[in-house]
Parts: sequence; C-alpha cells; structure tokens
Amino acid sequence: MGQKTNPIGARLGITRGWDSNWFASKKEYAGKLIEDDKIRNYLNARINKGGIAKIVIERTLNKLIVTIHTSKPGIIIGKGGGEVDRIKEELKKLCGKEDVQINILEIRRPELDANIVADTIARQIENRINYKRAIKMSIASALRMGAEGIKVKVGGRLGGAEIARSEEIKQGRTPLHTLRMDIDYASVFALTVYGKIGIKVWICKGEVLGKRDLNPNVLAGGKNDSNDRPSAGGFDRRGGADNRRGGGGAARGGERRPAGRGGDRR
Repeated sequence: MGQKTNPIGARLGITRGWDSNWFASKKEYAGKLIEDDKIRNYLNARINKGGIAKIVIERTLNKLIVTIHTSKPGIIIGKGGGEVDRIKEELKKLCGKEDVQINILEIRRPELDANIVADTIARQIENRINYKRAIKMSIASALRMGAEGIKVKVGGRLGGAEIARSEEIKQGRTPLHTLRMDIDYASVFALTVYGKIGIKVWICKGEVLGKRDLNPNVLAGGKNDSNDRPSAGGFDRRGGADNRRGGGGAARGGERRPAGRGGDRR
C-alpha cells in the first residue's frame, strides 16, 4: 500500500508533523479547515515565484500565525519589509481577524524539497524545455546535495504528443513501505499549450532512527540531521552504486576482449 497512499499522510505522527496546528470543536472545524485552504491558495497565487515549499498555520485563541517556508525569502519580505506588511493586511481581510502574524523561514537546501523541485520542473516544462532534461537536472542536483534517492513521474501530452502517456525516472532508492524513511512528496502540474502535465516527486532523505520533534517549523529550521547532514550510509551506498556501475562496465568490456572473437577475425 506504500505505493498507493500519499507518503506524507502515511507518515504523519511518525516522521512528519501536521502543517495545520490548532484545535476546534465540531461546529467550528469545517470553517477553520476551509479558511486554511483559502489562506494557502491565496498565498500560493500571491507569491507565485517566491519558491514556497509549504505554509504552516497555527491558531491560538484570537491569533493566527502563518509560517511560510521558502527558498527565496527576499521576494516575500520585499524592500524594507513592505511586501510582508501588505500580505498581512490582505490576510486580515481574508480571515476577518485583527491579530495576524507572518513568519518566514528560509529553506537552506531547496534541492531536497519535493515541492520546490516539482515546481522548478513545472516552470521549465512551461518554458518549453525538454521534460527529460529538466527532470535529469533536478535528479542530479538532489543527489549532489545528499538525497538517498529521488523518483519523478510525469504524465500528460509529453512533448506535444497526440496520445497522453506517463514516464517515470528514478535514481537511488525511495522505499515507500518503510515508514521510518523520511520521504518528501509533492504533486503539481504544468500548464502548457497542449494541456496540463502532471508532475509527482518523491525524495528520500534517509532513515529517521529515534524520536523526532514533529513540529514542521523545527524540521525546516535545520535541527533535523537528515536534512542538514546527509548520513554516511547515503554517500557510501551511492558511491558503491557508482563503483558497481563502473566496475560492471569494465568487467563487461573485459569479458568481451578476452573472448577472442575480435582477435580471431584479425
């Protein structure tokens, strides 16, 4: 079932925390849930090129705290913090609350964030860059930054083909059944002249052994070892895979030469 379910939903309470932290009674729950969705949709549309990875919403009695995780904090903050103040005023009107606080957290390694990687691929496809090239560049940069594995799946009228199809490119390992694996997942789409192209990204950041603080703001702040310092096992395994590939090629080449067919012909 690991292949069928959302990897983030399957890991909630184990290696991942909730992006909305509040409590509500049965009567208020639906209204607050819809409000959260409105806030996220509004911010994603308002800060279109801000490199937003996720938006964490917390509520106290009369206060709304919105934490934006982004790879480009300068775009959101604006000159002298003017842009943040405008966004805050707009959120007050949207939610009807007077006390709104906006926090901005910088993501130091955007190559390891599934949302940012998927969004980068989508923007490149929209700019008519070959989808295979865009995917392979993202995979190479993620592995270079210490990911244990990455899988990208695209579907739609790829390259303007008449019949829609889906393609999957993966490197390293992404074990979706292992719940202690820290796997980040994102699903976005690119709007092209041929129609929508869906993009799904899975990034494996390594195993989480022991207890972890599930606060998403703490995880992004750099206190997570698997984000900040790639495990030695990840590097060894990837290095080993490279060595095996190189060794395999050498062995195959070596086998062909002593087989003697080419020599016999000469």
